Amino acid sequence: MMESIVNSVKKKATERHHKAEVMIAGEQLRLRLHDAKLIKDRRYHLRTYPNCFVARELTDWLIDHKEAPDRETAMKLMQKLMSHNIIHHVCDEYSDFKDAKLLYRFRKDDGTFPLSKEVKVFMRGQSLYENLIGSEQSIMKVREENGMKYQRTFPGCEMIDWLIQNGEADSRKEAVELCRALLEHGIIQHVLLRHHFFDSNLLYQFRINFRRRRRLTELLSENLQPIQECTDSPFCLRKLNPEPSNSSFLSVHPNKEIKVVSASRRSSVTSLAGGPGSYFSNPPNLGSQPVVECNPKSVLKRKVTNEELLSPGAPYIKKTITVPSSELLCWRGTGPVALRWI
Repeated sequence: MMESIVNSVKKKATERHHKAEVMIAGEQLRLRLHDAKLIKDRRYHLRTYPNCFVARELTDWLIDHKEAPDRETAMKLMQKLMSHNIIHHVCDEYSDFKDAKLLYRFRKDDGTFPLSKEVKVFMRGQSLYENLIGSEQSIMKVREENGMKYQRTFPGCEMIDWLIQNGEADSRKEAVELCRALLEHGIIQHVLLRHHFFDSNLLYQFRINFRRRRRLTELLSENLQPIQECTDSPFCLRKLNPEPSNSSFLSVHPNKEIKVVSASRRSSVTSLAGGPGSYFSNPPNLGSQPVVECNPKSVLKRKVTNEELLSPGAPYIKKTITVPSSELLCWRGTGPVALRWI
């Protein structure tokens, strides 16, 4: 019975580990595309689409940078990212990735990336990994078990102590529940894959090296296995806004911030806030995010005074409208319109 439960946990952890690898690879690609200036504001049919890329240009880039051997493989890689809600067509008119002059965007660049429970646990694990690996007296060390050396390991009881001492958990029970969630989501594991997480001297390790540079072709394997130590990726996790009330994280290149736009009209506020089982103590601060501005410039050729607007025979149309504060109204017309707010 116990063996069956362990095998079930291992299977689910492997599936979730694969999803985590796709998320990390997608995020590293996003940062590289920002550096390469492939992601930028683009104008199409009199409308500006912020932070997007042209599918055909991306396919060329993937082949040029040896991330894909041919266009067919490049399309499969991007379709993998689409199926995991990492990228999407800017107007959501296409559910698949097309090697054409179409605009796509990373959901992390427009605020529509879904914050499911799995994503929240993943982000919490990524944050803990960065804090642990950056600590001068890190509990993550190379340790030996049954004659084998394992990287990034820690005794379960030491992790519990660290979580409480650093304010990541209020009690040992809460810390154990957090570590069990990390194990079930494939982020940590027992070094011999024999036990769930316990507050004991059993040895555990981070299954994911969040800083390792991923090759996109790894995503085509459904059974991604942890790859042993290699050079860390230059892409590290940093907190977007360090205020206690903000729990959103963003992976960025060292010393560089990436512009992020929000699309709250497309996002579910309830999905961002989490629920009673959320691993964040506070929901993200949606009000602190910048707003998407498609065409922010004024359409007036010059400034118009009140006298000109009210003078008889002036070439303006006078209208009175009521605009609800929670809605955005777009006006189109053949001539200038004078608006009065009530």
